Amino acid sequence: MTPEMRSKLLAGLQDGSIVPYLGPGVLADVKHAVTGAPIPADSDSLIYAMNDGKPMAPKLMYEFPRAAMNVELKRGRTTVTKFLTRTYGETPWTRGALHDWLKEIAPHYVIDINRDTQLQDSYAAVPHTLIVGIARIGGTDYRYKIYAWDGSAYRRVETIDTSKPILFKPMGTPRPEAVYIASDADYVDFITELMGGFSIPPEVKELRKGKQYLLMGMRLNRDTERMVMADMIYSAAEPSGWVFIKEPTDKERRFCRKVGLEILEEDVFEFIGAAVAA
Repeated sequence: MTPEMRSKLLAGLQDGSIVPYLGPGVLADVKHAVTGAPIPADSDSLIYAMNDGKPMAPKLMYEFPRAAMNVELKRGRTTVTKFLTRTYGETPWTRGALHDWLKEIAPHYVIDINRDTQLQDSYAAVPHTLIVGIARIGGTDYRYKIYAWDGSAYRRVETIDTSKPILFKPMGTPRPEAVYIASDADYVDFITELMGGFSIPPEVKELRKGKQYLLMGMRLNRDTERMVMADMIYSAAEPSGWVFIKEPTDKERRFCRKVGLEILEEDVFEFIGAAVAA
């Protein structure tokens, strides 16, 4: 990456013209505070963690939502919810370098498809709005909940104060209440309403017009994550942004050309200047 490109990306993140879009790879350096075990963040590691460290059938190992659907059908939806809450809400983890770096930059709008709380911790000292994706919930046409953080607690609100930072966690979080998009059925419902415009608040639809995106810690070889991303960045500028993929596949190259993303063939931790142990 040239110094000019680095400066452009940093300036865009700071002035709000470039939106960070966080994937599982940004948690690569996060460890259990006691055992040192890595946090389960990507599809495979989540499946292993959900299944007591053992692999599941090959057809279920394809993608975490498929494995979560299998567990939901056999043992109930609450089993998956309890697993994710135990993993991300009740287990002590070390801080990630990228989240500390992001805290210093303090972008106005961040999309985070992980289910952990590190992004929320980064903004704990700043009043902000949290948007959380929901699925298969009756009594509403919308597939999100909105919370306002006042510096000490979250409270439910119906509208967004766009003068304050906005954290969008479409796949859920354990705080302030444990709500997740996890199983195939969750994703089908959420993505269907996302395509129909009911999974994004109107203030964000307006705010996102003409933005560019910097995908960090994302691989683009899984259909579910690609479908969510493509709709989340709808109304982007042309080109729509950049993605860090150190060794992209041909499939990823074709998809990025299709959606207007430029591939930056380096690791995101190189970009932020942090060393991550293998």
